[in-house]
Amino acid sequence: MDKSKSKILTALGRLIKKRRMKLGISQEELGFRSNLDRTYISGLERGVRNPSLTALVSLAAGMDITVSELLDHLEVETNNIE
Repeated sequence: MDKSKSKILTALGRLIKKRRMKLGISQEELGFRSNLDRTYISGLERGVRNPSLTALVSLAAGMDITVSELLDHLEVETNNIE
């Protein structure tokens, strides 16, 4: 995996975990809300899974934010990774 792709996936994982923790929910609960498997959520948070657009839409809904908010936060989080 190239460095920029890895950086984006790491940033997305951090963002998902931060939001999930802010909501006070487990990976299982986020999976339930997003209609995604808990192990998939875990892989996303660890930066080892590359989500599809439909998965991002489901995740955003499960975290009570819009896709555009998710992507805006992703840009900021990506810039915070060295």
